[in-house]
Amino acid sequence: MILARTATHAYDQLSTDLELGIHAPGSRLPGERELSERIGVSRATLRAALGALEEEGRLVRSAQRGWFVPSQVVGEPPSTLQSFTEMARARGLRPTATVLKQQLRPASFDEAERLRIAPTAPVVQVDRLRGLDGTPVCFDVVVVPEQRAPGLDTADLRDASLYETLNILVGAPIHRSAYAVTAAIADPPLAKLLGTTAGTPILIGEETAYTADSVPILLGTNKYRGDAYRFEADLYRRFPT
Repeated sequence: MILARTATHAYDQLSTDLELGIHAPGSRLPGERELSERIGVSRATLRAALGALEEEGRLVRSAQRGWFVPSQVVGEPPSTLQSFTEMARARGLRPTATVLKQQLRPASFDEAERLRIAPTAPVVQVDRLRGLDGTPVCFDVVVVPEQRAPGLDTADLRDASLYETLNILVGAPIHRSAYAVTAAIADPPLAKLLGTTAGTPILIGEETAYTADSVPILLGTNKYRGDAYRFEADLYRRFPT
């Protein structure tokens, strides 16, 4: 987009504000009238500058709610299994985890079948709110057989990597994960947890993780803000030999 001089002034001012963090990731900009008065340009000129920043991916527009700074987006590199903590650290972000529930309970029939344990065998359920630099982006629920991870029900999992904790507790590094992703919308309780509004898009990841000897050790359900997570995968075609 080619900007006129006045629009360039507005662009430069908005760009500086973004670089200084005046408008934080995930936040909404002030209204166009307020912005145009502060910068000293017409609303038409302001929209040209906003449009240029949108083309660069530095702003996003909602027809109903105005202009927003995109949230920082995380995602696994293609064909690479990483924990949430590893993803965050690789991008220079601080991973956080608030434990909402950590309890020992009987496995459901479905959980027992997927984990290859006896029905009603004890499992540890851990519910956590995961964040990046203090911003909530994911609510996850993890279920682990108690017999395969003794002590997990009392382990300190605040701001911790569950993958790393399992390796430390029982020397069981997670080798692979069967992962499926579906799209949904946030209901009011989840929206409140994630700091967004009800009805906004979320991505739900369903995981079964295995040790190197193909023993299932973990079931996980991860609910990500749709504007904060991207899933990538390398896909291959199998040809007849």
